Amino acid sequence: MRILITGSTGMVGKNLLEHPDIKKHDVLTPSSKELNLLDDKIVFDYLTSNKPNIIIHAAGKVGGIQVNMKNPTSFLIENINMGINLVMSAKKTNIKRFLNLGSSCMYPRDAQNPLNEELILKGELEPTNEGYAIAKVTIARLCEYISREDPTFYYKTLIPCNLYGKWDKFDPSHSHMIPAVIKKIHEAKINKQDSIEIWGDGKARREFLYAGDLADCILQSIQNFDSVPTYMNVGLGFDFTINEYYEIIGKVVGFTGEFTHDLSKPVGMKQKLVDISKLNQFGWKYKTNLEEGIKKTYEFYLENEKDQLSISQ
Repeated sequence: MRILITGSTGMVGKNLLEHPDIKKHDVLTPSSKELNLLDDKIVFDYLTSNKPNIIIHAAGKVGGIQVNMKNPTSFLIENINMGINLVMSAKKTNIKRFLNLGSSCMYPRDAQNPLNEELILKGELEPTNEGYAIAKVTIARLCEYISREDPTFYYKTLIPCNLYGKWDKFDPSHSHMIPAVIKKIHEAKINKQDSIEIWGDGKARREFLYAGDLADCILQSIQNFDSVPTYMNVGLGFDFTINEYYEIIGKVVGFTGEFTHDLSKPVGMKQKLVDISKLNQFGWKYKTNLEEGIKKTYEFYLENEKDQLSISQ
């Protein structure tokens, strides 16, 4: 197949390109300069000229709690515009298969865990990343509507839990929890700090999937596209506390100090664990356990430490 991957220079895109099965396909990986997703005419012209059989939409403006709280407008507008331009141009150019990547932040903040796919739009979103979440919900619904109106269009959304891994961002102002903590603990070790501060009490629970495993699930989905439901969570089916993540990362990095807590800091949702019933029915399971994934990610960080600020989604 001819596959267009948006966001091919980001963490998900680069892990996709490193997967051995991707070599079976003709892959289009335009940069943002070649394919500006914020310009609908450029998107339409690109799809008309290149005629992919399937689109994997992995591009987006992403970041952790801090940057989401500071810039909700850009997270909302840029992600919505990119998605609408791409999805509607795909429909206009008669591209029948579209795999959209959602996010578990699409789920209501107070929903009962584990979070099943039917809970989307069933409650208030988490305020710390609401703009991003609204954009993700909008594009997922748009894909569903197009398929509902014309069943010959197979537009589907995978909803990964939190991700980490090679090609992640480690700059604390832009990164998610695991890469930020890896950098934080590594620097504490180098600087011989006695303690490291954790935001909140550390009891909030999170589910993190190794990005290389998500790439594997995406490629299996491409090979068995008709079996993929309209929405499908991709995760582990279990989670860890923030404190446990710090402890495991500290062990891998070799930090011997103590962890303290700043109870005045925001922590987001108390738990965010996805229901993997549909994923189990589809027949895919994660391959990388947490400690193994942290080791691979830390090795990548050490190999690329000087270049981390230049890595972009």
